[in-house]
Amino acid sequence: MPIVLARVDDRLIHGQVVEGWLPYLKVDQVVVVSDSVSKDDTQQALMRLALPDSVEMKVLGIQESVEYFKGGQTSAHILILVPSPHEILEMLRQGIVLKSVNIGGMHYSAGRIQVGRAIFLSSEDRNDLKELVQRGVVLEGRAVPSDHAQNIAEIIQ
Repeated sequence: MPIVLARVDDRLIHGQVVEGWLPYLKVDQVVVVSDSVSKDDTQQALMRLALPDSVEMKVLGIQESVEYFKGGQTSAHILILVPSPHEILEMLRQGIVLKSVNIGGMHYSAGRIQVGRAIFLSSEDRNDLKELVQRGVVLEGRAVPSDHAQNIAEIIQ
């Protein structure tokens, strides 16, 4: 089960993902991991409309995603999308191995501090990212494949 990219992006499926990352990585399947989105049929339907028909979409809660990835029953090239670092951290805590994570878009809201282009972090986000780094995960900040990657670990320390 080749996971070609794990990406934190609070917009989940949108133009940069569909037009940039999917063709660049030759993605066959997008797995959105979010407890709240897994219960939101409307948001799921809108995301499905944004994807090409050739790309399968799964929307799973955190626990469901752990079971899915541990099962390893697909040969699809998978893009994991999560709305925050929290989901990635919980997956790692439950035994999923990810060597790197792309931080693509964490947009401004009250109380967040800007650390990169379209990357605004709350204190919880920063703590989660620090724990990911402590677990050996490489964090790169990049909106689209053609962007220069930022080393997020250096920025958050």
